[in-house]
Amino acid sequence: MEQRLASTYSAKPDPSLSQMQTRSQILSGDVAGFASGDLIGARLLAAGKVDASDIEKALAFQSQAINAARHGLNNRLGAILLRMGAISEESLLPHLSEQTGVPLLVPALMPSQAAIHEALELGGTQRSWWLAREAVPFMVTLDGGANADSNVSALGAADISIIARDPLDSELAEGVAAAYKNHHVTLYWARSQDLQRALAMVKDGHVKRGNTGDAHYLRELAEEAPVIEFVNNILAQAVDDRASDIHVEPGEREFEVRFRIDGVLQPRVSRPRDGFDAIASRIKLISGLDIAERRLPQDGRVTTRVSGVELDVRVSSIPGVHGESLVLRLLPKERADMSLLKLGMERDHLAQLNALLQQPNGIILVTGPTGSGKSTTLYSALAAINDRSLKIVTVEDPVEYRMAGITQIQTHAEIGYTFARALRSILRHDPDVIMIGEIRDAETAEIAIQSALTGHLVLATIHTNDAPSAFTRLLEMGIEPFLLATSVRAVLAQRLVRKLSTIADHVQPDTPPSWLKQQFADIKSTYPGVLDGDAKLSKPASHHEADGYKGRNGIYELLTVTTELQDAIVRRASSQELAEIGRRTTGTAKFRTLREDGLIKAWNGISSVEEVLRVAGSQNTNAHTKDYRAGDDAMLAEDSAS
Repeated sequence: MEQRLASTYSAKPDPSLSQMQTRSQILSGDVAGFASGDLIGARLLAAGKVDASDIEKALAFQSQAINAARHGLNNRLGAILLRMGAISEESLLPHLSEQTGVPLLVPALMPSQAAIHEALELGGTQRSWWLAREAVPFMVTLDGGANADSNVSALGAADISIIARDPLDSELAEGVAAAYKNHHVTLYWARSQDLQRALAMVKDGHVKRGNTGDAHYLRELAEEAPVIEFVNNILAQAVDDRASDIHVEPGEREFEVRFRIDGVLQPRVSRPRDGFDAIASRIKLISGLDIAERRLPQDGRVTTRVSGVELDVRVSSIPGVHGESLVLRLLPKERADMSLLKLGMERDHLAQLNALLQQPNGIILVTGPTGSGKSTTLYSALAAINDRSLKIVTVEDPVEYRMAGITQIQTHAEIGYTFARALRSILRHDPDVIMIGEIRDAETAEIAIQSALTGHLVLATIHTNDAPSAFTRLLEMGIEPFLLATSVRAVLAQRLVRKLSTIADHVQPDTPPSWLKQQFADIKSTYPGVLDGDAKLSKPASHHEADGYKGRNGIYELLTVTTELQDAIVRRASSQELAEIGRRTTGTAKFRTLREDGLIKAWNGISSVEEVLRVAGSQNTNAHTKDYRAGDDAMLAEDSAS
């Protein structure tokens, strides 16, 4: 046993100290000499998981710790990078496993309560000793059962496995050698969520107790290293997974972390409920919220750097029956892809929007629900006209992306600096183009209209379900219809649909039912040129459904204000009538719905029919995703009968 453990722990150099000896080589990018992978920093740098500035900061922190004679897991380079949020655990652990030769626990090997209890009884070591070292022993069944070790053939017969925060800990090695001297042992790296689950089974009365209503106690919980590491890790993992939001939701016995990726919530982490207060307190602490207040909703924000990305994180907490539910919205400070060409507009929509942006005055409204990409569209429009010959000023809450060459103003309602007040000051600032983050009230709408009528181009967002409804919404605010008719140039409504994966094995051809074929025929005749070529209808492959989508694409409806539409607005026509007038318009300004634009994307293989109907299926039709599946089944039955 002692020989086996010795070989496991000494197979590679200690990544704490050897990293310090090669600081200049790592930071200069000279990693050619580390092909053997002895240095974790060099490995991560070569793999593109971190950049040189991350390594620089981590090494500086590590140097201070070593000079202060503080060694151990928390001051190893990988742990420091995790705490910084420079890398996610999912990215780090495979490299640590490869570097050290210690395998990474796979979910299938997650131990049961019985397996842990049996190993603890066999070893005779106090549970508190294992908890102090954040390690968990468990018995392994070698009959192919749930706890069977897939590494047996490579590592030799094993009847004790151990997962640990730090499998390289020398004190852990000594204790394991004494406890299991007559047994074969395999050590594993483990993901935090797996380790915490196992530790919860070991605790058995050793849970740290305190008054969770005491702010001082909550602050102590929030400052513990595992808590800091967990919060930074979920932020880093969210960035790696392209998530837009993180949901931290407590239940009766567990709390769950879910990521919103491409508009869909996906479970990521589930942990015992007793760890939630510490995690919630940490999130609230860094975002400036009152950690002791859990009865009222709170909003906060924090600016941080995660996985090499500068982020503004907006945090919202609301009280629930099992505790506070927390949502973190991730907003990258800078976006390199701000271009109208990358929004996924069809050629006719893109041409219309570009023409509208060349107008010297008027209002262009962008509408849609929260998370539909309105801000990205507005920023892309500003980037298209930002040639330094125009004075562009924005009023936002919050300022989501920073753009060079543009004056961006953050409102502060708590001190009375509202959208309306900011707009009044902007008009004295000699602007050419004004962007309003959101028209929320009649006062803001009136100032926007006056700005458009006095020679300014105004871009703004408003919350409605479709483009024609924007006029109804503004009329309900009390805006005079003749002012709307003369100031608004167009309304662009949008949604986001998931794009099909570009990996051939992840998608398969799709055949629509007969009723949908007729809709494609109608689109082809009504909007000549938009369905050129053969259909490329596809859907996620059944064996790769989870990987069938990657990224999102916009679908749009653009209602351009014509003379006939102006007359209808003045007489307060309904949104349905406005849409019909738009459809009667000839040329490139002809109006089509979100659903029709989405079906064009499906025809071209950008998204699937089912995804389009999920997002826009209820518009102007009773068909939706369920109908599509039913229609598809009926068509298949017809085909088989024939």
